[in-house]
Amino acid sequence: MITRSPVPLQRQAPEAAGGHWQTQLSGAVRDPRELCRRLELAPAWWPGAETGHGLFAVRVPEAYLARIRPGDPHDPLLRQVLPLDAEARPTPGYVTDPLEEAEHTPKRGLIHKYAGRVLLIASPACAVNCRYCFRRHFPYEENAPSRSQWDETLEYLRGDGSIREAILSGGDPLAASDRQLAWLVARLEAIPHLKRLRIHTRLPVVIPDRIDEALLAWLGGTRLQAVMVLHINHAQEIDEAVIAACRRLREAGVTLLNQSVLLRGVNDDIDTLAALSERLFEAGVLPYYLHVLDPVAGAAHFEVDDDEARALVAALRRELPGFLMPTLVREIPGEASKTPL
Repeated sequence: MITRSPVPLQRQAPEAAGGHWQTQLSGAVRDPRELCRRLELAPAWWPGAETGHGLFAVRVPEAYLARIRPGDPHDPLLRQVLPLDAEARPTPGYVTDPLEEAEHTPKRGLIHKYAGRVLLIASPACAVNCRYCFRRHFPYEENAPSRSQWDETLEYLRGDGSIREAILSGGDPLAASDRQLAWLVARLEAIPHLKRLRIHTRLPVVIPDRIDEALLAWLGGTRLQAVMVLHINHAQEIDEAVIAACRRLREAGVTLLNQSVLLRGVNDDIDTLAALSERLFEAGVLPYYLHVLDPVAGAAHFEVDDDEARALVAALRRELPGFLMPTLVREIPGEASKTPL
């Protein structure tokens, strides 16, 4: 059903949300009861939070926590990070590797599914654990290369002249240190047939201080055309600190795109999707993809069926100019690209 709901007001981040990004990363809330207490959720929510946490650990940075309304269990940001007992319910068709990535991993830390581009697992860590994450069961311990193993992975790229783009993913690639990322990017830009560096990240959203001078030095200095794909699902996620981080990236010559996931109870209405596109553009970010949910085990309660998704996007197209319209897609294992719906 298509409904309309207002975009909630944001509250200001407390002083505790500031400081060096690595301190914020290590200081993220990692206990489900603490998350419930901090957000003034009734004790009835605690058992479910602990059940979900046992399957996929809680992790919420302070800067993101500050944008969540206390006392509202249906806050759209909270919905993305609060574990629920629904995650433990088996659902037909929901599996641990919905995109069959294990079949496309020729080298440690490398996924090669599509022509002309490869994905590199640059970090096994995330700043925030989103409950719908399609890689919540990914075997990161088997795909976290040492520097010597990176040499073997990079040799794979050197040997395939059809590869034009390297995509840094994870986890979240920006959870890695700038020293490690600068080392990796320097080796990528030494491969003559590589033209673009794409980074898929949520860190500028959940810890905007990550976009610091050290990061801008290596990212702004590479010969590769730099593209950053952010992951933002709701306008409430975009506060002034996020806008400032996006501005710093644009000034460094980085093209900014956004991809969202269509999530039940988070952004499955017209006003929310329209407000997201408008707020993204205010931040200098263009909408790119709106993904339907990948059927990963533990996330079935977020599903929006295809007919409803198409109706939402058709209605959104009547509200927005074309350049603010994300493309509704599904990722289907074995297909040559994302599949528009």
